[in-house]
Amino acid sequence: MISLKKTDLEYLCSLIAGLSGIPVRIFEGDECVFYSFVGRLPRDPMEICKNEIFAIEKNIGYYMTSQFQYYGVVKCGKTRIVMGPTRQVTVSDAELRSLAFLADVPTDDTDDFVAGMKCIVPMPLESVMQTLCAVNYILNGEKVSLADLTIYDELQTNLSSQMAAEKTDAPTEYPTDLHNTLSLEQTLMSIIRKGDTAALSEWAKNAPAIRGGVIAFDQLRQMKNLFIVSVTLASRAAIRGGMDADDALMLSDRYIQRCELMNTAEEITNLQFHMISDYTARVERLHIGSDPSQLIAAVSNYIQHHLSEPITTEQIAASLYISRTHLSARFHKETGITLSDYILKEKTEEAKRLLRYTDKSLAAISAYLGFSSQSHFSRTFRKYAGITPGEYRTKHAGH
Repeated sequence: MISLKKTDLEYLCSLIAGLSGIPVRIFEGDECVFYSFVGRLPRDPMEICKNEIFAIEKNIGYYMTSQFQYYGVVKCGKTRIVMGPTRQVTVSDAELRSLAFLADVPTDDTDDFVAGMKCIVPMPLESVMQTLCAVNYILNGEKVSLADLTIYDELQTNLSSQMAAEKTDAPTEYPTDLHNTLSLEQTLMSIIRKGDTAALSEWAKNAPAIRGGVIAFDQLRQMKNLFIVSVTLASRAAIRGGMDADDALMLSDRYIQRCELMNTAEEITNLQFHMISDYTARVERLHIGSDPSQLIAAVSNYIQHHLSEPITTEQIAASLYISRTHLSARFHKETGITLSDYILKEKTEEAKRLLRYTDKSLAAISAYLGFSSQSHFSRTFRKYAGITPGEYRTKHAGH
C-alpha cells in the first residue's frame, strides 16, 4: 500500500475529474471529504445508490444502476474514491428529470440538476475502470485487469427475482444445426409491435429456449451475439409499433452495453426476457385503439417524454405544427377519448408505478407529475384508478 498525503490524493482526483468530465469523490468512512466536478449539481445522484456502492468489499469494482448508469469504486483502508455516474450514451431530459425525482432534488432545482447532469461526459465503462485500475495501483500497489473485476448492479438483482417465474433455463448446448424458426421470431416481433403484454405473459409460460446458429465458438460469446441480434430485431419491431426511433435505438444500445458486461448464461437469459418485456410494455403505453395512426403515436410519444411536466393540448399541437382544434378532434375520433383524459390517465399510470416502487411521498409524486396541488393529484388519481393514492399504495405494499 502506498501512502499519499490528503492533498496529493485530492490533487489526483481533481485531475481525474477535470480530464474525464465525470464527478469524483473521496470518502473517509461514510463522510464525503472531497468532491470535484466541472459542472454543478444541486444534489449528488450517488445518494440514491450509496449503500449499494459502499457494499462493494473488493479494493476495486463498479456498480450499475437500473438506469444503466455506472459508478467505479477504489478502496484503500477506510478511504473510498467513487467516480460516476456516467453512461456510454446520452440521456434524455425525461430520464434526467426522473433521476432528479429519485434523488429528492427540490422542484425549483430540477432544471439546474438536468443542466448539471448534461455536463457529465459519456464514457465507456472500460475507460472508467482503466482509470480506476491506475488509481488502485497507486493506492494499493495491485495490478488488476478488467477481466478481474466484478459487477455489482441493481438491474441483475431485480431481474433474478422478477423473471424467476417466467424465464426458461438457458440451453447448455448450442447445436450447430438448430436455428430459431421463422414462426418463433415472427411471434415475438408481432407481440412487441402490438405492445401485447398479455400475449407475452402467455408466451413466456411455455417459451422455448431461444436458439440460433453458431456465430461464435465460445458459448458466452455466442449468447451475447444472439442477444445483439434479438435486441436489434426488437428495436425495429418497437419502431414499427410506434415507438420513437431515437428512443428505441438508444434503448438498444444500452441493452447491448449491459449484455457485454455479463459473465453467465443465466444473466443473459434474464436480460433477454427483460428486454423483450421492456420493449413490449413501452409500445403498449403508446397504443390507443387497435391501430394508431402516426399522429396518435406522435402524441403518445410526446406525453411519455413530458410526464413530469404540466401538459396541455396547445403544447402538443404546437410541437406537431397543427392546430389545437384539429388535434383534439382527430384524437377523439381515432381513440374515442379526449386528449385531456388521455393525458391524465397516463399520469395516473405513472403515479401507480411510483407509488408501488418508490417510497416518495404523495406530495413529491404530485409535484413531480406536474399537478397544481396534492388535492388535484388525489382527485385525478381517484377518478381514473377508483381509489385514492394512499389506498393504492397500501393495497400494493409488499407486492
